[in-house]
Amino acid sequence: METSRIDDPRTPPGAPAAGCDVVTVPARQGLEAVDILRRGPGDAVGPVLHDDGGDTLGFLVPPGTAAGWDVPGSTCTQTDGRGQTLAPESPVAGSDWLLPPGEADLATDPAVLREALGEAARMIKAADSCR
Repeated sequence: METSRIDDPRTPPGAPAAGCDVVTVPARQGLEAVDILRRGPGDAVGPVLHDDGGDTLGFLVPPGTAAGWDVPGSTCTQTDGRGQTLAPESPVAGSDWLLPPGEADLATDPAVLREALGEAARMIKAADSCR
């Protein structure tokens, strides 16, 4: 599993990337997905935001992901780089980093995230059915 580079043609080489899309999921599913991705080989998960209320997680994914995102129970927002910076400070008011950017140009691969979210949903469904 590999992460994808966030490439913005307006950003000179070596400059911090600013363009990305954000996949937002319920916190429970997102936390399970983070665990799944972190157990995988390599750096399978990029920066992840959480809201101050703890209700949702936002996975930074490469720009253009929103155009084809179709995972039920989640949304993918195209940002066009508006308000998104990969810096230690939170790029969005009312949120903070769950996993801060370690390298400013990495994002979670959408295909890998899709698989992890599916696995997380199945795990949650199985756990809830045991109650």
